[in-house]
Amino acid sequence: MVIKGFKGLAAAGMLLLGACGIAYQSPSVNPLGGGDTKVRVLRITPESAIVANRAGYAPKELPSIFFNTAGGGAVQPGGGAAPAPVVDYQNRPSSMQTRVPPAPNEGPYRIGVGDVLLLATPQIGSTVEQLTGLLAAANSRQGYTVQDDGAIAIPHVGRVPVSGSTLEEAENTLFQRLVETDIEPTFSLEVAEFNSKKVSIGGAVQNPSVAPITLTPLYLDEALAAAGGVNAADLDYASVRIYRDGTIYQIPLDALYSNRSLARVQLTDGDVVFVDTAYELDRAQAYFEERIRLAEFRQGARIAALNELNAEVGLRRGALGEARDNYMTRLELDSVDRDYVYLTGEVDSQARYALPFGRTASLADALYENGGVPTQTGNVREIYVLRGSPDPREFGAITAWQLDGRDAASFLLATRFEMRPNDVIFVAEQPVTRWSRVISQITPSLVTYAASAASN
Repeated sequence: MVIKGFKGLAAAGMLLLGACGIAYQSPSVNPLGGGDTKVRVLRITPESAIVANRAGYAPKELPSIFFNTAGGGAVQPGGGAAPAPVVDYQNRPSSMQTRVPPAPNEGPYRIGVGDVLLLATPQIGSTVEQLTGLLAAANSRQGYTVQDDGAIAIPHVGRVPVSGSTLEEAENTLFQRLVETDIEPTFSLEVAEFNSKKVSIGGAVQNPSVAPITLTPLYLDEALAAAGGVNAADLDYASVRIYRDGTIYQIPLDALYSNRSLARVQLTDGDVVFVDTAYELDRAQAYFEERIRLAEFRQGARIAALNELNAEVGLRRGALGEARDNYMTRLELDSVDRDYVYLTGEVDSQARYALPFGRTASLADALYENGGVPTQTGNVREIYVLRGSPDPREFGAITAWQLDGRDAASFLLATRFEMRPNDVIFVAEQPVTRWSRVISQITPSLVTYAASAASN
């Protein structure tokens, strides 16, 4: 009798609540729409996801300050006129000694400041061009000068330190930087201009000049040939003097021409070769001092220019950092125009999801950024993306893209379904959840109604 009485009481209470206009309301997607709203429900399938993703959308980009680098141009070293050589006649000795410099202990060529590296990357052409062979072995080739900080500046990659590296080590460094910046690491690297290691040749030669040291060793006879050869009629007291690391070495010309091994003396970076036609040691010494002073002067100018460049880069970096901090502050204060997606219904938290800069976001990104779908209360069968028509004349036309998540594999589609600004993600509640909430809300009213009826 008690059960029957309670059932009758519950029925009477529900009739009473209904009569009073009190009922539990929960949101849902109504395909029939309501009023001026027209809702079209479409299942999310691989094909329909492609159709939905065709909706035009250009993600907002970060300001250019986030892509700019402090950079810095090439340092232009200073220079000046070489000091005039000092000539003082000396009596000739009875014979000339041969003092040969030691063989330099050099390994593979190491890249230095001033060298020009040639970076070749494959060109991308049409299929027709590739089939006809018009692009066979075609590369995009760009030269980069090693600047005074020892790095080359490559667009979209940044500054890559290469000074002091062998060509193989530089290729490895560049490969890692391209991988880090998500650029296809297919390239070739070679030294196009050798400007960092040089040997000066002066004195009685046809064309006093500076010979570069390249990937192959530079020998004395090759350096003299590069300067046009020796211009001396009397070989008795003519000699080749080599200044290296504070020491002067001497090879008489007649010994040079008669001994092949002397002609193949290997030269190294910084050597100064001077050909004397008479025994005038002070003249050679003046030439050596001239080269040393000129190198010191240029080095000082390089250091001053590099300090100036570092100061300028520091100022640029500070300005960029301040501009970026100001933008981030505006972002925190919500004063930056952003695109949002809104989450409602049975989601972990009712929220808005800011679409990222520079790329599109998927349904899975928006859902799981906010905790996903609570499986106890959310109906995984009814996950909707509500998208209005872009035509303002069709404001009430809404497409509800439905994801049925009963099969877990369906959530893979959520990673491919792209979001658009002002999309609304709605997750319906479980039927049992709706009934549980109805019971929890009407039970206090039934108890009050039963108590009132009992008292009467």
